Amino acid sequence: MALKQISSNKCFGGLQKVFEHDSVELKCKMKFAVYLPPKAETGKCPALYWLSGLTCTEQNFISKAGYHQAASEHGLVIIAPDTSPRGCNIKGEDESWDFGTGAGFYVDATEDPWKTNYRMYSYVTEELPQLINANFPVDPQRMSIFGHSMGGHGALICALKNPGKYKSVSAFAPICNPVLCPWGKKAFSGYLGTDQSKWKVGTGMAVFILIPKFSDFERAVHHRHIPNSLKDPELK
Repeated sequence: MALKQISSNKCFGGLQKVFEHDSVELKCKMKFAVYLPPKAETGKCPALYWLSGLTCTEQNFISKAGYHQAASEHGLVIIAPDTSPRGCNIKGEDESWDFGTGAGFYVDATEDPWKTNYRMYSYVTEELPQLINANFPVDPQRMSIFGHSMGGHGALICALKNPGKYKSVSAFAPICNPVLCPWGKKAFSGYLGTDQSKWKVGTGMAVFILIPKFSDFERAVHHRHIPNSLKDPELK
């Protein structure tokens, strides 16, 4: 798959780049940012995927987080995708900040007219890693994921639904239980339909409940990141 380089800037001995490509999953052009540390010039490095929150693009994290020095020192390739498809000409996609453009919620939509383009879960877990592995010096066996707010929710469901795929997962102020917050209800109703039993496939809290037996990794995430008021007694 062809990549078009949009920008490249030197930063702490490495390169902060932004690329554009035609996404198979999302059926539109997508941008992602990738930081290549100095170690990437001589060998493969661990890949760390960042998922941003509502209204963000690939630019937010690379412009505001100040992560480059640490990534350079530790030899980490950092990948930051956009938060939704863009320019799909779907009626209503640009009408609000918490649904549509900039608010993909990292789920695969099942409802019209969103299901053709809004497949951020598959994009983040399958298409993008394949693209990164094929074009950059990363070690596919050392891949991790983290995110903030909507992106924290995305990181949790991506990791918990794919045991063994990621070496670690971190969620900063995540939307752990979107079915109980207004913007989560709005997004899931639009993307997944009004039958709330179908929402479990895209809900971090439900993924915890559905897993019959926690690994040590998953149990650690559960106890550290889910508030006591949200814990199911059966999972303690």
